Amino acid sequence: MVRSDRPAVRRRSLHPLAWWAWAAGMAICAMRTTNPFLLALIGAAACFVVAACRGNAPWSRSITFFLRLGVLVIVIRVAIEVLFGQRGVPGHVLFTLPRLPLPSWAAAVSIGGAVTLESVLDAAVEGLQIAAILLCFGAANSLASPYRLLRSLPAVLYETGVAVTVALSFTPELVQSIGLVRQARRMRGIPTRGVRGLRGVAVPVLESALDRSLQLATSMDARGYGRRNAAAESSRRLAATATMGGLLLAAAGLYGVIDAGSMFGFGLPLTALGAVSCGAGLAVGGRRTSRSRYRPDPWRAPEWLVAGSGLAALVAIAIARALDTSGLIVSFFPLAAPALPILPVVGILVGLAPVAVTPAPRPTRLPSRAAHTAPAADAASNTASAEPAKVPA
Repeated sequence: MVRSDRPAVRRRSLHPLAWWAWAAGMAICAMRTTNPFLLALIGAAACFVVAACRGNAPWSRSITFFLRLGVLVIVIRVAIEVLFGQRGVPGHVLFTLPRLPLPSWAAAVSIGGAVTLESVLDAAVEGLQIAAILLCFGAANSLASPYRLLRSLPAVLYETGVAVTVALSFTPELVQSIGLVRQARRMRGIPTRGVRGLRGVAVPVLESALDRSLQLATSMDARGYGRRNAAAESSRRLAATATMGGLLLAAAGLYGVIDAGSMFGFGLPLTALGAVSCGAGLAVGGRRTSRSRYRPDPWRAPEWLVAGSGLAALVAIAIARALDTSGLIVSFFPLAAPALPILPVVGILVGLAPVAVTPAPRPTRLPSRAAHTAPAADAASNTASAEPAKVPA
């Protein structure tokens, strides 16, 4: 066997905040255009990046859920338009539904009537816009580890993040525990359906939930969770004022960035100023919390390139809107094929940069099914010891 002296490449996962910054840039691009070709390109870019960069973690398969949710949003939006859409607008009539007469005070609402091709296409584009936004954030959810994202939170928000993470993980852990207990009972030939099966499943699941709660409380206590440092009243007020003011400025700036009818150049400086103020407030408020990090996630050149690719796509859309490029905002009244602007297409293609610059993800080692089944099987056997096992002949 030939032994290579070449050093092994150390694989690491990208910083989660870089993925969320990239996804936010792509999602804002989808908010700033109604061109169906650009929206489809944004959704395809998000799916391609996930297919090329995701690992084998359980959350990496969540993009499929967001893809199905996006298709459902498009179908629901078209169905609403067909049933309750605007009537009396000239266009190519596809079919006519029976119209339901309404009283005079509901004159702005119509149920049934002639359905035109233009109105259906307009509704489909609105649904496609929402689907593209969902795919962008679904891509970030599939690529960024929620636990590493929690570790990246500022110290002042860490306790809130832990509470939210524990609350969100309760339902998946409960479903997994029920499945493991039912599997253990099924292997022993014990009924899993009806009142008898429910009685035998409830006690082991409750016991495992209590064990997890005790383990979580012990680990949080061992890590000094909730310990506070002494801080002056003036610093606390300064942190609260800077954080609240920054959030208000960021909200006003994001409205200016997202809203198609507002001035984009006015919203972006407000967003930056709000982010700086909010960051300063969080930094001052975080002095009260003592928190250490074990192997903090580095922010290196790949993180800058990934976050910058999403920002580049956003800048391309902003320049196209400032130049009043045709084809960015599309209307199907009258019916015509939308133009494809070149600058936004180039910006969205730059959003594919994570495929080339992202390091290979570190494989996630998941525990085997036997390791999960053993504790549940022991818990199930304690409650089902009085029930005779059905041994096949």
